[in-house]
Amino acid sequence: MSRGEKRSVIVQFRKVPKYTHQFGYPAIPEHLLHHAMRSTDLVASQIKSAENDISIVSFMAGRSTFGNSRQLASKRWQASYWHEGVRHLAPNPFPSKADADAFLAEALTAIRGGEWIDPSAGKIPFREYADKWRAIQVHRSSTAAQIEAHLRNHVYPRIGDRKMASVRKSDVQALVRYLSSDDGDHKPLAPSTVEVVHTWVATIFAAAVDDGIIPRTPCTKIKLPSVDHKRVEPLSVETVWSLVNGISDRYRALVVLGAGTGVRISEGLGLTNDRVDWLRRMVRIDRQLLRVGQEDKPLFGPLKDKSNRPRTIPLPDVVVDELSAHVARFGLGPEGLIFTGPRGGPIRRTTFSDTWRSVAEPLGIPSGEGFHQLRHFYASLLIHSGQSVKTIQEYLGHQSAVLTLDTYGHLWPEGEELTRDAVDDAFSPLRARIAHKSSTAAP
Repeated sequence: MSRGEKRSVIVQFRKVPKYTHQFGYPAIPEHLLHHAMRSTDLVASQIKSAENDISIVSFMAGRSTFGNSRQLASKRWQASYWHEGVRHLAPNPFPSKADADAFLAEALTAIRGGEWIDPSAGKIPFREYADKWRAIQVHRSSTAAQIEAHLRNHVYPRIGDRKMASVRKSDVQALVRYLSSDDGDHKPLAPSTVEVVHTWVATIFAAAVDDGIIPRTPCTKIKLPSVDHKRVEPLSVETVWSLVNGISDRYRALVVLGAGTGVRISEGLGLTNDRVDWLRRMVRIDRQLLRVGQEDKPLFGPLKDKSNRPRTIPLPDVVVDELSAHVARFGLGPEGLIFTGPRGGPIRRTTFSDTWRSVAEPLGIPSGEGFHQLRHFYASLLIHSGQSVKTIQEYLGHQSAVLTLDTYGHLWPEGEELTRDAVDDAFSPLRARIAHKSSTAAP
């Protein structure tokens, strides 16, 4: 087609009457559309843009517009646009045409930048989206149960039926305040529990952003109650031995194991004979007892450590002796379990907790941490014996040495005394020579 013929086609476009497309933007007659697409790539790209509903092509005015704004009977302005074959309305009318046009401009920018969010997607209730999110997560059974309980008891009653897009930062802050305060109709949660609940709510909203359900999360800069981290006060050796001698024989070796290796209760209850190296006096901790299944079958799972790193802990003679005596008296349970209940099956944590409290309370041991206090006792013994932070971290199975220091840093000897001793030891030969010269120089 010659340049003159192309100019003729463009002129014909300018004379096209304003046919109305079924979607609301000007239609182009088929015979002119055919010639235009053959004549120039520019015209073809404009037509393709119109067919994708991203812009409305107006060849008459020589420009392109997006969406539509019209004045309602209330004198307010309504904005709408077509995208992917669907007409989308602004959530609320605007006070002026300029505000409506600004909304359309933002929508067009989001579409072209690949950041457009379907306004209807955010209409899904929080409860429905959260349940779908939970169903696809790879969580340990204990973690999954914790999340479900927190959402059901503390979150769903407040925002469960709210549309995801309607939840604002102020709503999340109000939820945190409600859970933290004592308003008479509920018992306030501990600050650490409120922090956990907020973490899961924030995680769900972040997932909704990634899924294109909402454009941004409302869980930003939420003020949480301060968590009072109590200093660890280890039990005394005398108290621990009172526990050992006061608890029933079936659980005696379990208490000694906790005090002599620092294992967690679920790790101790899940210990099997094949994890104990009796000759080398070592124990391998690479799993824990999650729960008791049907027919008293032990169900094991990964360690609490997020990296699921197994660890090997040396067994002191007192622990080896107690374990040997225990196995000789009670035998092994299913899958070689060392600790079993009266019927020979795995021991449930709730069962042991009841036994622990019956012995610990008369001794004045604070309730709350239970068996975990033996873990603190073990850490204190290692610290006072001069073990390094790294060694203690490895034996306890902490994620990092920072956690070990944050938990037990106050148990290390005071730095001032260690500094004095280190310098005095280094200069002790010099001080001895000075003292000797002083004594010989005296008349």
